Amino acid sequence: MTGQAMTVFALTGMGEVRPGDDLAELILGTGVELRDGDILVVTSKIVSKAEGRYIEASDREDAITSETVRIVASRTREGHTMRIVENRLGMVAAAAGVDASNTPDGWVLLLPVDPDASALALAARLRAATGAEIGVIISDTLGRPWRRGQTDVAIGAAGVHVLADLRGTRDRSGKLLVVTTPCIGDELAAAGDLVKGKASGNPVAVVRGRGDLVGPLDLAGASEIVRAPEDDLFWLGTREALADGYREGYAAALAERDDTAQQRYPTRDAALNRKETL
Repeated sequence: MTGQAMTVFALTGMGEVRPGDDLAELILGTGVELRDGDILVVTSKIVSKAEGRYIEASDREDAITSETVRIVASRTREGHTMRIVENRLGMVAAAAGVDASNTPDGWVLLLPVDPDASALALAARLRAATGAEIGVIISDTLGRPWRRGQTDVAIGAAGVHVLADLRGTRDRSGKLLVVTTPCIGDELAAAGDLVKGKASGNPVAVVRGRGDLVGPLDLAGASEIVRAPEDDLFWLGTREALADGYREGYAAALAERDDTAQQRYPTRDAALNRKETL
């Protein structure tokens, strides 16, 4: 279906989302008429708010630590420490996705507990209410290695193909595609962000015209996008990788020295005798 027109527009009039709110009800309350093949791109912040993912944290760093599984890189500049970490969802991101913007003083907002499950619940509610086959992407803003700025990516998905595996197919010139796997989920998230904006108060966008990307609710979620650690070539920041390599090399050198000494002087007496003859 590529080559056909696609439209993306933001929903207006949703208002502030509070813990316990029904997002499907708020979305339908805007008066939008959802159609078969529509894909909703929903900012993760309102999902977290509806799920009550606030925690009291006078120090945002404590909240980041609580969500961190592994530190990838850490830099302190002008008294501020920036941490790139792997969070409990497997995502590598600055500050573990902890958000202090548009929250009450002394509180921060964490990412949804299970974004794929949140997307599935929302998609099921909207499909039941409208009779339309609708997909849902839950998006969050991340930076990218080697590139400036941030873009929205998919952290949750339901009823949408998030990856297009083109490996084994051929391009227009007949060349075999070996690694090409477009991340549709992230592309949809970024498209939605273009019309939602960061401070517009419009946290939901509708992508229309790509019904070919919508499917059953048992399609793989956005967790499918996260690269497995063993396949990750950017496991650590440069400084952290160098420091680890130094520590491992130093430990190996000490072990080799001790092993060589043990082989040459297997007993204490042999070592003492060597010392006396020097």
